[in-house]
Amino acid sequence: MSPIRVILKPIQRLAIMKPNASLLLFLATALAMILANSPWAGIYNTLLAHPIDFQIGDHSFFSHHGVPMTLLQFVNDALMALFFFVIGLEIKQEILIGELSSIRKALLPVIAAAGGMVVPVLVYLAICGEAPEARGAAIPMATDIAFALAVLGSLGKRVPLSLRIFLTALAVVDDIGGIIVIALFYTSEIAFVPLLLSIIFLAISYFGGKMRIISEGFYYILGFVVWLLFVESGIHPTISGVLIAFTIPARPVIKLDEFSEEMIEYLQMLDYTEVRHSNKASVLTSSQIQVLNNVHTLADKTISMLQRIIHKLHPLVYYAILPLFAFVNAGVTFGDIRLSSLAGIPLAIFMGLFVGKSVGIFLFSYLAIKLRLVVVPPGINKKNLFGVAMLGGIGFTVALFIANLSFGPLPDIGAELLNQAKLGVFVGSLVSGIVGYLILTIVQPRPPKGMSIPPID
Repeated sequence: MSPIRVILKPIQRLAIMKPNASLLLFLATALAMILANSPWAGIYNTLLAHPIDFQIGDHSFFSHHGVPMTLLQFVNDALMALFFFVIGLEIKQEILIGELSSIRKALLPVIAAAGGMVVPVLVYLAICGEAPEARGAAIPMATDIAFALAVLGSLGKRVPLSLRIFLTALAVVDDIGGIIVIALFYTSEIAFVPLLLSIIFLAISYFGGKMRIISEGFYYILGFVVWLLFVESGIHPTISGVLIAFTIPARPVIKLDEFSEEMIEYLQMLDYTEVRHSNKASVLTSSQIQVLNNVHTLADKTISMLQRIIHKLHPLVYYAILPLFAFVNAGVTFGDIRLSSLAGIPLAIFMGLFVGKSVGIFLFSYLAIKLRLVVVPPGINKKNLFGVAMLGGIGFTVALFIANLSFGPLPDIGAELLNQAKLGVFVGSLVSGIVGYLILTIVQPRPPKGMSIPPID
């Protein structure tokens, strides 16, 4: 069994039990906040600073310019690259065959997401427009799709499918915007040799897909090499996850109808009378084993590499990596926050998430609808659109990630500003989620059978 399967198998078993991934994220956040404000705060901070040193020969794989990554850096720079890898795969899937596969489908969520990115930045800068606080302007741009969909899902069948699809597509576009911001504004000096080498390996991955290579290990190894090169290049390594995702083939080697035809042929080749079995054992012939192995290979070729990797990595990301990310990043210390500082970064992020996201998403969407630039999906009206826009203010995961990029590298005052940013993210996300839930509860009562939802007028 490969090392990757050893890691994934217990987490996939956990996923089969279907615990609430958002609940795990919340519990990890609560634990981090408790530890950061308890007598064990020193142990918690020591754990975050613990070096992750994995060496083969003289080469350290998890290091920044020869210095081993701390646990905090390892989670944010290495494990979160896997998170962005899965996000990249989901974005590619949506662009190819999902809600972003045509201009008609994509236009409304794209416009809504644009409003949900531009307005929060303007709101933030109106409150914190000077350096170094202004470095955090991108923090309230983000929408946490896991939490937002969890809140929407808690309303059950009263929420029309079109509203869920709209929120999902909006969050995907939001992720694209966040990735672009990270690539453009959180990149240090670029080393061009590692960058050019990474492009070569990305090309190898792309052409490997064109040659119909169906080995997952091939893409994982290339992805790891690209990640190492991005660490050396100065571009934030999480971007490597997105780029390698775009090279993963989305077309299966064998189509489902072809699979069905070949399966019938293989089943006809199995001679059931040759099976030797008893209550304790069953022995197949070599020809039967060969046929069944061929069936297994055939089934593998019917699932695209993109979908297969999403299926395998999704539990790892949402049941392990994101809770771990929350645990190492959510340790806001309340004793270090002064009342005078609340009117700065915490207020700017709170207003950006709670006011900027909801106003931006709703206003841009409403104007696009009134100007007849987009087609309104059935089931969406002004009231539930505003409720979903409010859920867009649940930033959390990506907002915390951008907060670390914004203030973490700053000497002396970085830790203090980051702590303030975390507080703003928590309060803004929490209030946005609660208010969005209450609005949708009021405007989306369980409709009687046969009653339609009035459209936007």
